[in-house]
Amino acid sequence: MYTPSTFREERLDVLHGLIRAHPLGALVRHGADGLCADHLPFEIAPPTPEAPFGILRAHVARANPVWRADGAGTLVIFQGPQAYITPAWYEEKQRSGKEVPTYNYAVVHAHGPLRAIDDAAWLLALVERLTARHEADQAAPWRVSDAPADYIGKMLKAIVGIEIPLARLEGKWKLGQNRSMQDQASMAHGLALDHQPGAAQALGALIAANITPAS
Repeated sequence: MYTPSTFREERLDVLHGLIRAHPLGALVRHGADGLCADHLPFEIAPPTPEAPFGILRAHVARANPVWRADGAGTLVIFQGPQAYITPAWYEEKQRSGKEVPTYNYAVVHAHGPLRAIDDAAWLLALVERLTARHEADQAAPWRVSDAPADYIGKMLKAIVGIEIPLARLEGKWKLGQNRSMQDQASMAHGLALDHQPGAAQALGALIAANITPAS
């Protein structure tokens, strides 16, 4: 990924934070027909000696051939907040008009070898953790134990675990750090007022939290 130093994000806690906030990753690998991608919700585990940037874990349908690529190198892409940036928010636009639009975003690229894990106990622990996390905001959170044990056992036989110990983690936070602090504040304000709440407002909040002198 082309990443000018101005936009490079290397803080591990920040990179992991984006993955936790946007867990649906695009797992890219070489398949029988060339490059292919699978979109999977991941969890990110802390670093270990063999995985200095953490470990990604997920599960796939047994019918999905991705788990058979055991040992293959993979790239998993996580897309954070993103939005179009109008030149109307820049000081120079008012002075000379010599500005053009851009697109700002935050992304993480995670690299590591794929490991297939076909173990019922491992899978049960994973789905319990994923369920607890994603059900946390529900008024009455569903738990794996709410379903009959024999049914869960049957479902577990239909999936295979994926684990990716990360050998490299790249972050690109393109937030206008190359602009003046006034332009950065103007972008954050404009995005906060976006008539379509969601990614634009989230990006505005991210820019507001990272305003720095132009670099």
